Amino acid sequence: MPAMPGPVADEKTSLLAYLDQQGQNLRTVAFGLTDDQARSTPTVSSMSIGALIKHVTACEASWVERIAAAPGRPASDAVPFEEAVALYAGQWTMTGEETLTGLLAALDDQQATTRDVVAAADLDTAVPVPRSAPWFPRDIEAWSVRWVLGHLIEEEARHAGHADILRESLDGATWFELMAAADGLPETAWLKPWSPAAAPR
Repeated sequence: MPAMPGPVADEKTSLLAYLDQQGQNLRTVAFGLTDDQARSTPTVSSMSIGALIKHVTACEASWVERIAAAPGRPASDAVPFEEAVALYAGQWTMTGEETLTGLLAALDDQQATTRDVVAAADLDTAVPVPRSAPWFPRDIEAWSVRWVLGHLIEEEARHAGHADILRESLDGATWFELMAAADGLPETAWLKPWSPAAAPR
C-alpha cells in the first residue's frame, strides 16, 4: 500500500481517500499476525488489534448507515438502548470463532459500501445527531455528511495509532517496516522490511 493517499481532484475524493488510508493502516499493522496474536492484549489495555479492526468496521457501518438514511434517521436508532450497549461492547472483543482474515474481509466490504454510499451523497446533506450515548451533543440537531466523514477519519486514525502501539508491543514491528514487507519493497540502508525471523523473541 502507498504510504500516503494519491492525488485527489475534489473534496469528496479527498475525504474518501484519507478514510480509506486509515483502513489500509490497520491492514498494515495486522500484516503477518496469527489469529492468536490479533486476539492478544499485550498492554495494560484490554484492546487487541483484531478487536480494533472489528470496532472500526462497526463504527464506519453505523455512520454510513446514517449517511444513507439522511436527512431521516436510520433504522438502528430504534434499537432498544440495552441492546445497543451490548452490541457496542461486543465490538471490543475478537472472539475465539473470529479470524483475522474474516475481520479484514468485513472491513473491505464496509469500505466498498462506504464508497458507494458517499458517491451518491451530497456533502451538505443534514445527518441527524445520534441520541444513543451521553457524549453526543443535545444542542445540535444535525451534522453534514462532510462532518461525518471528517469524524470517521479522526476516529479511525486514533484507533490505527492504538493498533501501532499494540503491534510494537507484540513483536517490535513498526508501521514502516510492516508497510515495506506488505508491499514487497527491497531492503535499503533507510528501511528494512519486517520479517517474522527478524522479530524479537
